Amino acid sequence: MVPGLYGLSRALRLRGVTEAGLYQLPPSELEVLRYVLDTPGTPLSTMARELGLQTSNASVVVRNLVARELVEREPDPDDRRSVRLLPTMNAQHGMARIESSWAELLAVALENLSPDERDKLAAAGPALASLGKALKTR
Repeated sequence: MVPGLYGLSRALRLRGVTEAGLYQLPPSELEVLRYVLDTPGTPLSTMARELGLQTSNASVVVRNLVARELVEREPDPDDRRSVRLLPTMNAQHGMARIESSWAELLAVALENLSPDERDKLAAAGPALASLGKALKTR
């Protein structure tokens, strides 16, 4: 099951970014961007820790996202040594395009499956969402 999920995730991530017209966005930047969109205002150090990145590597990724005008760095009002990360409107629009591309890619791929396979995937959706949440909290 894990290799199948990994392959699906990778295909969606790479093709979705390309189809959305954001082909220059590497997987590491996409992962950080998704995190910033999900948790705006999180300090860079927290984001790095939660994604399992070295702070120096996370800083490079964030610098690239800032240059692409997808993320803004803001001093933390409680700790001036810390930087909070915020998504820009460009990031929100870009991620909406990526997610729309993912939906289109899945819809086309699902047409190639049998009705029974589609039903099984639909039934597995809630369990997969729960699994994702369980893994995220570990």
